[in-house]
Amino acid sequence: MATTANPTRDDFAAMLNESLGGENESFEGKVVKGIVTAIENDLAVIDVGLKSEGRVALREFAAPGQKADLKVGDEVEVYVDRVENHQGEAMLSRDRARREAAWDTLEKEFNDTARVEGVIFGRVKGGFTVDLNGAVAFLPGSQVDIRPVRDVTPLMDIPQPFQILKMDRRRGNIVVSRRAILEETRAEQRTGLIQSLAEGQVIEGVVKNITDYGAFVDLGGIDGLLHVTDLSYKRVGHPSEMINIGDTVKVQIIRINRDTQRISLGMKQLESDPWEGASAKYPIDGVFTGRVTNITEYGAFVELEPGIEGLVHVSEMSWTKKNVHPGKIVSTSQEVDVSILEVDEDKRRISLGLKQAQANPWAAFAETHPVGTELEGEVKNSTEFGLFIGLDGDVDGMVHMSDIAWGISGEDALNLHHKGETVKAVVLDVDVEKERISLGMKQLERGGVSAASAASSGGGVKKNDVVTVTVLEVRDGGLEVQIGDDGATGFLKRTDLGRDRDEQRPERFQVGQKFDAMVIGFDRSKKPNFSVKAMQIAEEKQAVAQYGSSDSGASLGDILGEALKQKNS
Repeated sequence: MATTANPTRDDFAAMLNESLGGENESFEGKVVKGIVTAIENDLAVIDVGLKSEGRVALREFAAPGQKADLKVGDEVEVYVDRVENHQGEAMLSRDRARREAAWDTLEKEFNDTARVEGVIFGRVKGGFTVDLNGAVAFLPGSQVDIRPVRDVTPLMDIPQPFQILKMDRRRGNIVVSRRAILEETRAEQRTGLIQSLAEGQVIEGVVKNITDYGAFVDLGGIDGLLHVTDLSYKRVGHPSEMINIGDTVKVQIIRINRDTQRISLGMKQLESDPWEGASAKYPIDGVFTGRVTNITEYGAFVELEPGIEGLVHVSEMSWTKKNVHPGKIVSTSQEVDVSILEVDEDKRRISLGLKQAQANPWAAFAETHPVGTELEGEVKNSTEFGLFIGLDGDVDGMVHMSDIAWGISGEDALNLHHKGETVKAVVLDVDVEKERISLGMKQLERGGVSAASAASSGGGVKKNDVVTVTVLEVRDGGLEVQIGDDGATGFLKRTDLGRDRDEQRPERFQVGQKFDAMVIGFDRSKKPNFSVKAMQIAEEKQAVAQYGSSDSGASLGDILGEALKQKNS
């Protein structure tokens, strides 16, 4: 019996039974082949060799967004969900058949970590649905692109590659990533691009992002960091002061780390270095005008020109204001005159002085107030050793407790004056280097300015001179004396009143009494110190040298007696 050209229902039933292992095997849950026998509206009638035919929606035979290309007589694979429903029809599914076949393929590709092709066709909570040739996968929103995507519409219904992150066939779950594909492609592009770059190369890029510490520049597929310190030689507070997102900038590649694929960029390297020849431009002791750019606890930074800043240390800010915060002396953006103290081109440092660019008030005071000048000032402070007097030029002078008044102790003299009081004094000494001014008040009481001048200069006497002095004051510790009637004043200690203990009694002298004494030195104010004992010892040595010693047969008393006769004759 000849076979017909087109197989009959019985033929398909026989083939189906053969493929399924016999009539007793259940068709349900299997993928089988069938013939399209008719197309009714949006449904395809399919015969798979069962008692009745099944109907499948045409959309299940079409890719998302496309029409089904199906006609009567086509052989198709479908999934038998149920052999017969309540209407006696077979329950078939083309989608389920495609899904089962897709799962087999996807499992193999997942195990091989291969890319799969799919189409984004819907939105769900937290992401999107992707058709992987019949199997539906979940695409999380974070895995759509390398950066957040506001509108995914242009990416939908377009076949594109995905990476399977995980899959569970029993639960029917598949999670895919488009971002992984993009990152892999980007890494390949970065590797190729970074190989084409070289340190020192000048290249253009587009500013993609700006942070506090710099900007990221797209070099055509790979980003480089333009650090804020490499934007310009001048001080830059924030990168946005010089560049904006979207700007096209010309940069130089400073460093390339091919292992981490990090690139460091610079813009200032394309400019001339202002530090070249800085020593010649800014000689030591030269005075220049600059702008204060930053103030710290230890000083202030002054910009001499764009790219060159120097530090004025707090100790170099003022002649007279000590231990004061720099912010109380200068302010940001203020223009100031500074003196160059030191230049180090290698370390790119310049030390500046603010006070050196101004007149030294101590030198100015010494020039306008020579020794002996009488002046007035306010008592700024009282200490245990003297008074500090405010003077012209914002400087202070000190009156030592011993130079406040005659006839009383220094402690009592200090108690005579208080802070804020205006007093008169005379200049005894000015030490510009040590920034010290010595004043006297009691010198104005006796002898006036001439007495003060004589006191400060030693009255023209020198050490070891023997002079006649007049007792000005008798104290427990000694005598306050004066050379002649209007010469320099000085002190004669109790122990220097004589060699014998009986002679070392101040009370045996009276004010106005005159006697001879030797100048043995000068105090800090250059006032002479006297000694009778030193004079006696010197005279004894002179007599011994002139008349011989006791070894020659003459006694010491004979020698001194002879010397006394010679002196009185």
